[in-house]
Amino acid sequence: MPELPEVETVRRGLLPVMEGQVITLASVHRPDLRWPFPPQMADRLTGARVTALRRRSKYILADLSTGETLLIHLGMSGRMLISGAILGEFHHHHPAPEKHDHVVLHMENGARITFNDARRFGAMDLMPTATAEAHPLLASLGPEPLGNTFHDSYLVAQLAGRNTPIKSALLDQHIVAGLGNIYVCETLYRARISPVTRAGQLPSGRVAALVPIIRTVLAEAIEAGGSSLRDYRQADGELGYFQHSFQVYDREGQPCLTPGCTSAVQRIVQSGRSSFYCPTCQP
Repeated sequence: MPELPEVETVRRGLLPVMEGQVITLASVHRPDLRWPFPPQMADRLTGARVTALRRRSKYILADLSTGETLLIHLGMSGRMLISGAILGEFHHHHPAPEKHDHVVLHMENGARITFNDARRFGAMDLMPTATAEAHPLLASLGPEPLGNTFHDSYLVAQLAGRNTPIKSALLDQHIVAGLGNIYVCETLYRARISPVTRAGQLPSGRVAALVPIIRTVLAEAIEAGGSSLRDYRQADGELGYFQHSFQVYDREGQPCLTPGCTSAVQRIVQSGRSSFYCPTCQP
């Protein structure tokens, strides 16, 4: 599933062709994805201007001139693809419709935004902008890891006394929003912390040090356009490249990249998810 860097990359790709533009026609080709679409979604989107395009955790939020906000969740295989617009030096022509093109937004600037989702685990919803943060998918989320409310004293307080593994704690969306398996594995490797270490047993200094490492890992991933492992594509259809910078994730059995370390990356399963780490560098 796309994590924060992938969703932020998609948002930034959509920004120049959506924000400030009117949706001249919205087409909805099925009644649902993971959940049913809101009633009359196509009619409610058609004619609305996108006043702001923002992100909360792993969700893209398009604020509309109608006083509603369109929530977009990419799910496992969802893609927001742009055509008919000039992106950089390239003009992306409209492709022929595909089987899994479920929602299509025709913009006043000639761009077409297509939500394609082969597995149909994605979602879209409409909600009043004024109360968007109270939406069931957003209400209990923790702070954004790149925002000002996520800082060392906050994380120290949140992890104090917790008996859960640090890996599980950082994946808890109530503690910090948007972190997923890839970037937590990479963060813990850089922090030299084992994924099985109990969160509450870490000294406060080591917990505080996680904050800048998390920010750095996410910033590097966003700069690289995210990580393309299976279905993920940027809004222009290109792959992300951060997977070429993985230091432990998906590198089971390969040599640790720490200079002088002779160990190999190991994989364990925690709560049904693979954790990759170096047993020597992350004791």
